[in-house]
Amino acid sequence: MAFTLRQLQFFVAAAGQASVSGAARALSISQSSVTEAIQALEDDLGVTLFERKARGLELTHKGSLFLRHATQILADVSTARMAFREETGDLGGALSLGVTSLVAGYVLSDILSRFRRAFPKVEVTAVEDNADYLQHLLIGGELDVAVVLTSSIRDRAAMQVESLLVSPYRLWLPTGHRLNEAEAITLDDLAGEQLIVLTVDEIEESTRRLMAALSVKPDIAFRTRSVEAVRSLVATGAGVALLPSLVYRPWSLEGDRIEIRDVSGDLPSVQVGLVWRKGAPLSQVARNFIRAAQSAVPER
Repeated sequence: MAFTLRQLQFFVAAAGQASVSGAARALSISQSSVTEAIQALEDDLGVTLFERKARGLELTHKGSLFLRHATQILADVSTARMAFREETGDLGGALSLGVTSLVAGYVLSDILSRFRRAFPKVEVTAVEDNADYLQHLLIGGELDVAVVLTSSIRDRAAMQVESLLVSPYRLWLPTGHRLNEAEAITLDDLAGEQLIVLTVDEIEESTRRLMAALSVKPDIAFRTRSVEAVRSLVATGAGVALLPSLVYRPWSLEGDRIEIRDVSGDLPSVQVGLVWRKGAPLSQVARNFIRAAQSAVPER
């Protein structure tokens, strides 16, 4: 029997929550329904999608690959429904879009892919820059809408903000690291560790504030603007990283595994959202983009 959309929805939810119980809560269904759907999906595909561990679920390599397919299938179905419901597939026009660098790499592609399938005749132009400059362009009417880390929005009186997702910080570790076997991890457990720091958007400042609260500071081993560099460095044992789960992928470009663990304590999170000039009239194209973005972004 071929897999169903329902099974794909349960699988994506379980992958996002990293547990059957979390997926069940998010979907407001029973845990047994999630478990049965995942088992049926694995049987149909003939692969193991998750490793079952005491603290939850962990995607296998094949599970990670299939997650992109499943997400794309669900997005295609949703796009088709939206196109027929709106009956605006022939709508033309232009959209001027702003985006910050971290969002451009990990959120924007899914939103744009969905929007372009539903509205192929809309011409989209995008500007990537820091949030302050994008706010300047929005206020000046040079952009219709921007996708940013909303915690970096300074002029809230002038901006309309619509949240899309909240992504908590988690600890990235190489396979075999001592903390992988710990029952629970606290920030104090990071004392003396080599830390890899990402320096894009607000990530470096958030990490600096977090480290300032510790009595014993980790050593900063490397600073980089590249998430792929962080992945490679962590996977090969050069250090650990504290980053939003938004940018987590379980494999480096070299094919090495990166583990991820929750850390108890007051960790920050990043919020991704849409912003546009408050009080400004939105075109139909911009309103359609906002609706597409709201339905395209899963929790991460």
